[in-house]
Amino acid sequence: MDDKILDSVGDLELAGQAGAATSNLHVGGTMTRDEGEMAFYGKKAQLKRRFGFLSIVGFICSLLATWEVMFAVFLYGFQNGGPAGLVYGYIFCWVGTLAAMASLAEMASMMPLAGGQYHWVSILAPPSTAKFLSYITGWLTVIAWEAAQASVAFLGATIIQGLIILNQPTYRPTRWQGTLLYYFVLAFMVFINTFLARWLPQVEGIFLCVHVIGFFAVLIPLVYLGPHGSAKDVFATFINGGGWSSDGLSFFVGIIASVYTFTGADSANHMAEEVYNASTVVPWAIVATIMVNGVLGLALLLALLFCLGDIDAALNTPTGFPFIEIFAQATNSNTAATIMTCLILFLLAASGSGGMATASRLLWSFARDNAVPFSGYISRVHPTTGLPLYSILVSAIIAFLLALINIGSTAAFNAIISMVVAGFMASYMVPIALILHKRLRNHPDKDKLNWGPWHMGPVFGPIVNAVGLGYIVIALFFSFFPSTVTVNPVTMNWSCLLFGATVLFSIVYYMTYGRHAYKWPVVDTIRRDR
Repeated sequence: MDDKILDSVGDLELAGQAGAATSNLHVGGTMTRDEGEMAFYGKKAQLKRRFGFLSIVGFICSLLATWEVMFAVFLYGFQNGGPAGLVYGYIFCWVGTLAAMASLAEMASMMPLAGGQYHWVSILAPPSTAKFLSYITGWLTVIAWEAAQASVAFLGATIIQGLIILNQPTYRPTRWQGTLLYYFVLAFMVFINTFLARWLPQVEGIFLCVHVIGFFAVLIPLVYLGPHGSAKDVFATFINGGGWSSDGLSFFVGIIASVYTFTGADSANHMAEEVYNASTVVPWAIVATIMVNGVLGLALLLALLFCLGDIDAALNTPTGFPFIEIFAQATNSNTAATIMTCLILFLLAASGSGGMATASRLLWSFARDNAVPFSGYISRVHPTTGLPLYSILVSAIIAFLLALINIGSTAAFNAIISMVVAGFMASYMVPIALILHKRLRNHPDKDKLNWGPWHMGPVFGPIVNAVGLGYIVIALFFSFFPSTVTVNPVTMNWSCLLFGATVLFSIVYYMTYGRHAYKWPVVDTIRRDR
């Protein structure tokens, strides 16, 4: 694209050219459809587009790792809700996530930029608060993704320690050993995002194959060899292990396990600037991934619940993960249980690599908008590879430093990663609430939007937005609850404190720095005037 054209990208003339770009052909010999859609909002294409539909579907599927993560967080949902609570809670979260992600997919089609939520807020919010809300949403999203990649690495490290205990019962895990194992998983994530980054679509295709094949590799031996419970045990047994006042309240506390299995479905939005025909491919990829991963996750959850075996032994296993004990009981072999668990461990590491890729692109986008310290460095793109190597490095350093907290206090580290769900839900809530408000108000001038090719329409759209928003509010509210009524500093859910601190930091930083330096996207004349 000609540099002079790019320099004048904010002009209405260029915006008009960009809006007229309706295919992946060159518009007037100057820009492609993807470039035109970026130019409409004042952004220059800097990253190389490597992903097509299948590769980005593989990316999201392996990152979500729904059925793999369900094994890891199974205990939380089982204690609050029991087998029936897990099943119905999973279905509730699946439907809610699908509605929420369809809402985000529509906005991604309208504005396929790596900033995702905070970019959408900038054009949907009232002019008087748009910059402020966009900036706060950006910080919530960035911190949530940085914490998310750390949570996956920590989960992988603790599973490795669980495997060691399974095979060496005399082993006593320590925090410093867990931190070293965390760094091992983190090194894998960094390797994928640096040395193999140019082949990331191909790598994600491999991960997708392992994701699907691994599903059957775990499902078949578990169902064939494991003991079988009754339908009543699975669909009609509720457990209130947290001591809550009612089974209903316990159920909603326990749904956070299922919420977590779908966390990060917005990753494709932040990879949009590396996807061909992003305004069409990204929305369909998001919806397809939720459907595929939802089916796989539900199937494995049912298999796990029907094949529980000795429940007390599973819940009190020294490995810390009931699924490892369930595997050992089903196969009657520690070796087989180790192999099955290693497969899940590999896929979780693959999920972490996708999380780091997403976190780094989001951080890079926020730095491109001059919203974070040292933006000039973090927003640099390597000229040869077209990769945001500085933001990848910063994301890796953040994850590295967070692990040092675990050496001193696991409770403090868990407090940081516990705000993952709250951060994601809050970042989804703001743009969905704003677009629903615009749809319901339907002002002929103020609510006129530049819809993308993936559009749910004036009837179906508001319904989906409302369902998604309702689910997000419920998930956000219960993400602050501890797992039991009686808590101590270790079992307390500190995400409410960390969430509040994040919002407060964002506000203070905006008032002192962001409102002067933050460069929000160029928008159309209607948005500027109103």
